[in-house]
Amino acid sequence: MKLKRRDAEIFSLSFLDCICCGFGAIILLLVLSEFGQPIVIEKSRKNLDGQVLKLQEELNTIRGESATLERELQGRVDLLTREQRKLANLSGDLTTVRGQFKASKTDAAVTNIVRNELVSAYQTLTEEMERLRQQVPRRPPTEAIAGIPVDSEYIIFVIDTSGSMTGNHWGTAMEVMREILDIYPRVRGIQVLDDEGRPMFAGSYGKWLTDSAAQRKQIIERMQNWRAYSNSSPVEGIEAAVRGWWAADKRVSVYVLGDDFTGESIQQALDAVSLINKTDSKGRRRVRIHGIGFPMPPGAPAFTSARFSALMRSMCDQNEGTFVGLTREKQCKAVIEVFGVRRCIE
Repeated sequence: MKLKRRDAEIFSLSFLDCICCGFGAIILLLVLSEFGQPIVIEKSRKNLDGQVLKLQEELNTIRGESATLERELQGRVDLLTREQRKLANLSGDLTTVRGQFKASKTDAAVTNIVRNELVSAYQTLTEEMERLRQQVPRRPPTEAIAGIPVDSEYIIFVIDTSGSMTGNHWGTAMEVMREILDIYPRVRGIQVLDDEGRPMFAGSYGKWLTDSAAQRKQIIERMQNWRAYSNSSPVEGIEAAVRGWWAADKRVSVYVLGDDFTGESIQQALDAVSLINKTDSKGRRRVRIHGIGFPMPPGAPAFTSARFSALMRSMCDQNEGTFVGLTREKQCKAVIEVFGVRRCIE
C-alpha cells in the first residue's frame, strides 16, 4: 500500500516564531540605539545654555566698557572745547596787549612816567578838601601828582598779595604806599584790602580807619608781615571796595598795586568792574581807580605782567584814574620820588 505524502505548510508555527523573533530583535536594536540619544540632547542643550549665558555676560561687559569709553570721550571733548575757548580768549587778550603796546613799544618807562605827569585834569574839590588843602598848601589845588588826581576824601588800597609781589616787590610796595599817603596830607578815612577784598585789619569790613600819623605808621608796620591768599586778579578787591565803602556823599579813590593778572579775560574783568562802579547822573564813576604796575622779576613769564598793565591801563582810563607802569625795579624808586613831588627821575 503506497503512503500519501503530507503537504508542507508554509506558515507553520515555527516559521511564525522565527519571524516574530526577527522583528523583536529589530525592535530591540532600535530601542537600544535610541536610548542614549535624549541624554546627549540634554547635555547639548546645557552646553548651549551655558554658552548663551557666557556670551550674554561678555555682551554686558562690552556694553559697560563702551559706555565708560563714551563718557571718557565726551569728557575729553568737553575739555578740548574749554581749552579751545580759553585759547581763543588768550589769543584775544594777546591781540589786545599787542595793540595797546605797539604804539608805545619804543617808549622807555621814564617817558611813560613823564607823560603821566603831563596828563592832569581839572578836579572840582569839595569844601572840606578845599579847607584841608588850604591848611597844608603843598601845591596848587588842581595839580595832579604823576598824572594822578588827588581830590578824594577817602582812599582804599587794593594790594596784590601773591608770591611774586611779596617775594620781589614788597619793600618797594610799602614805600610806594607811604609816598601815596604823603601826597594826601589828611583824609577822612583809609582802608587797605588784599586783591580778594579782605581788609588788612580784621573786623573792619565796611568801616573806615581813622586817618592819623599813628594809623598810617601801623598800616606800614603791619604790611611787613601781611600775607594773604591771592588769585592775582584785582577784580574781587575793587568790587569789595565799591560794595563796602562807596557812598553817594563820599569821594573815594582806589589804588591798585600789583604785578600780574591771571584771569581768563581782560574784557570780562573790565565789564565786571564797570557793572559795579556805575556812573551817576553827571557821568562820574562811584570811585576813581588808579593803578601801579610792578615789573615781573628776571626769568619769570612776562605775559601775565603785560596783561596786568593792559588791564589796569584800560580800567584806569574807564574809571577816571591814572595808571603808572614800571619795567625795572630801579624805576620803582623813580616813581616814589615822583609821588613825593621830588621828580628826581633816574
